[in-house]
Amino acid sequence: MNDARERLTIDPLPGYDPQVGLALAMLEETRQRTRAHLDGLADADLDWAPAPGCNSIATVLYHLAVIEADWLYTEILETAYPPEAAALFPRDVRDADDLLTAAKGETLAQLTARLDAVRGRFLDALRGMSPAEFHRVRSLPDYDVTPEYVLHHLMQHEAEHRGEMGVLRVLAAGRPSADGA
Repeated sequence: MNDARERLTIDPLPGYDPQVGLALAMLEETRQRTRAHLDGLADADLDWAPAPGCNSIATVLYHLAVIEADWLYTEILETAYPPEAAALFPRDVRDADDLLTAAKGETLAQLTARLDAVRGRFLDALRGMSPAEFHRVRSLPDYDVTPEYVLHHLMQHEAEHRGEMGVLRVLAAGRPSADGA
């Protein structure tokens, strides 16, 4: 008999108000799942897309990072990107046809480093945030939003795109090789 039991619980991240820390722990667990999903992925598969106008895994990873940064600065902090954060994103998130801008020519290490940099800024920005500030409604031109909702949205967003990347990975594995074999 195996006495090892999996522990399926969420503990608040230390160093944060417990409410904020709990939501951030869930956000971090979401990212851990994404990173595990990327294990063993070859850099050669990052830029492949099944058809014109479809996303590649690199494009989705770039998109996840820029959207997380945007929600942090625009909705939570209600400020412009600081120059060092803006420098992480040399391309707009969408092209002239409103499709996600193709991110090409980066390694998995580069793409995940961008995700890590944004997440680090996110965690730093919420350190010391009170429950009142976490639940305070920000009134933007098109909607009202709380940081609590932002974290919920980011978890859903990443999980949905993780599924998309899973399909892309399966399709990429089954594509014919360059020599037609």
